[in-house]
Amino acid sequence: MPTPKQMERMEAEAVRKLASGMTGAESADMPPEYWDAVLSDPSAGARPSGGVPLQQRRLSEIPRHVLRVSCRRCDRVVEIQTADAIRLAGPHAVWKDVGMRLLGDGCPQRTGSRDDDGCWPNFETP
Repeated sequence: MPTPKQMERMEAEAVRKLASGMTGAESADMPPEYWDAVLSDPSAGARPSGGVPLQQRRLSEIPRHVLRVSCRRCDRVVEIQTADAIRLAGPHAVWKDVGMRLLGDGCPQRTGSRDDDGCWPNFETP
């Protein structure tokens, strides 16, 4: 990830190139064959399944009947039906927040550190 200063430099360079009238092909660092290969790749326009990861979706957007979250430390598994989760938290609640609340009783595996104690959620596909 570039630093803010590097990003400012890149932005200034892009503005300079735009002002000088250079086209995208002239200002590209890669040869045109590279871009032809990238754009002709059949998976170039493909999005990951659903676009947004399951744990970041709202409950009303999840098509699954059963939702499952488990703890990576204690292997506790909690399953809930989507309809029950909607009744519990509302249709606009994010699944990650609801899953964390379901695991919120605390993990029996204690480290002694207040920051590390608690379950480490793993949002699984049933």
